[in-house]
Amino acid sequence: MLRDIFIPLAHNYCDDATHIESLWNAIENAHNTKARYYHNLAHLEHLYRCLLNVKNNIKDWDMILFALFYHDYVYNVLQQNNEEQSAKKAIEVLSSLSIDKNRITSCSDMILATKGHHISKNNDVNYFTDADLSILGSDWGQYTIYFANVRKEYKYYPNFMYNKGRVKVLHHFIQMPTIFKTDYFYRRYEQQAKKNLQQEMDTLTK
Repeated sequence: MLRDIFIPLAHNYCDDATHIESLWNAIENAHNTKARYYHNLAHLEHLYRCLLNVKNNIKDWDMILFALFYHDYVYNVLQQNNEEQSAKKAIEVLSSLSIDKNRITSCSDMILATKGHHISKNNDVNYFTDADLSILGSDWGQYTIYFANVRKEYKYYPNFMYNKGRVKVLHHFIQMPTIFKTDYFYRRYEQQAKKNLQQEMDTLTK
């Protein structure tokens, strides 16, 4: 499914089929590594389905899609600059497709925004980060699979280290006035997300 989205998307800006195919292969390979249990192609598919629900509210759909494909392109749990490196990769790729610089900046902004998930003046960014966080507001069964997979990605860390860092992240989101910045995602996910986050934190601090 994702390939069928990316190839025509890239063809909007480039006629070089070989180059576009190589870009897709690189995305697929990056997300299929054994170390990825959550930040993989299934996450991108989930994100796409969420964004489809608000497509009519998004100003630059193509840049949202490029952000989707590249926002987790670089993902190394031992590093703190994954978002910056992923944004750098997106800028490199979109520049090779001769996309307008302002649009490339918008795509980069979306990717960088996934680091703190703060509100943006650009509502496309808000829709993108809200969709990225939508898993937090899923039913408890799905949520437990999500946080178990995240834990697997951090398997190099012993429990005492991981739990401390995870609690800090959970607390950050719980303390936000609102997790979701757009009306659609707020109404759909906010209440359940706060409940899930608190429940996970309770399991980690027993």
